[in-house]
Amino acid sequence: MVSMLGGGARAVARCDALGVPPYSDMAAGLYRGYLTPAHRAAVDQVGTWMAEAGMRVVIDPAANLLGRYEGATPEAPALIIASHIDSVRDGGRYDGPLGVLLGIECVAALEADGKRLPFAIEIYAFGDEEGSRFPAAMLTSRAVAGTLALDLALIADSEGQALAVALRRFTADDDATVIGTATRSREALDLTTFHTARRLSRDVLGYFEAHIEQGPILEAKGLAIGTVTGIAAQLRYQIVVAGTAGHAGTTSMPLRHDALAGAAEMVLAVEAVAFADESDLVATVGWIEALPGAANVIPGCVRFTIDVRAGDPVRRDAAAEAILPRLAEIAGHRGLALTIGLIHDLPASPCDPVLMDLLDAATAAAGQPICRLVSGAGHDAMVMAALCPTAMLFVRCKDGISHNPAESVDPADVEIALTTMLGFIDRVGERFGA
Repeated sequence: MVSMLGGGARAVARCDALGVPPYSDMAAGLYRGYLTPAHRAAVDQVGTWMAEAGMRVVIDPAANLLGRYEGATPEAPALIIASHIDSVRDGGRYDGPLGVLLGIECVAALEADGKRLPFAIEIYAFGDEEGSRFPAAMLTSRAVAGTLALDLALIADSEGQALAVALRRFTADDDATVIGTATRSREALDLTTFHTARRLSRDVLGYFEAHIEQGPILEAKGLAIGTVTGIAAQLRYQIVVAGTAGHAGTTSMPLRHDALAGAAEMVLAVEAVAFADESDLVATVGWIEALPGAANVIPGCVRFTIDVRAGDPVRRDAAAEAILPRLAEIAGHRGLALTIGLIHDLPASPCDPVLMDLLDAATAAAGQPICRLVSGAGHDAMVMAALCPTAMLFVRCKDGISHNPAESVDPADVEIALTTMLGFIDRVGERFGA
């Protein structure tokens, strides 16, 4: 195989190039929402890179960008390598796109060698993982996995634009799609065909996703990469604490039913339960609102969220079972009313043991220590697990920072990730090739 020295640096440089207009809808910072002009510009550019690497490129009915590198056996199931190219508002440049661009670098290396595997490789650039524009995340990978059980006609963004309208506008002005050397005529995208992005299990060998860790574990261990064992189970609650609003100057302390003071005690109780577990369990109060929100009024109502995650769903559930009665106890002691609503319950998504072993072997062959770790963040891989076996590789990011303009990776780490991915692909070919 010809040397791919510099392929990792090229992937990083391309992520940087995608971090500014026209690939961002923010003049100073990065925001690339699903079906926005920035998303369309990114699809065109990344599609050009796919075509240059030797892939046939299309846009699927859910507006995912898809590049296919044919295998030696045309009818064999494909290995999907994917991540997303949308971003949160004022986000980082590597969360998502790095995995897509590393997949392209893998194909470029194979093409440079004139190498075909027993199966095709397909690179997906999913359009919507973050849910930063429409009030539903992972729309496009769920369409591919066949798990999208939503009434898409009801979905609209914060400005009132319906998903159906955004889809039509994404391609409405095109007579044809030109991506690099690939040209494909098509009609505008439409809700009626959105679900036809679905793939069948018999056509997919497995799914692989490289992603920045978005946490500090690899950096703390001094490691460039790690094998993900699975994506943590998640519980999220909406909490409403109701007390009595009153004048801040005339209501004595013993007579108060201060919803915010009660909520503050509840937030500390949530933190205490997570600290006491001494595991990968985390619990977060990430949003809070106090009403009526005046400096001279005792808060009469507080709303906040609780997010509980752990690699083991039993541990997650046990933490929730410890937290919720504690909240009720605090509310009762303070004379407050408490309402608890479950927002979502996402099961853990374990990675495939065989694929993890192959990834570990590729890591060792690349001269790296083997490290396995759970993902506390959700990824498209958790959706794709309904379709096929999955594997994930984490890449170290500076200070564990993500969803932030300060997000940063070392090109040398990305080079290690690329070498490991190529070794993983070879091992998948040896293990599953006919």
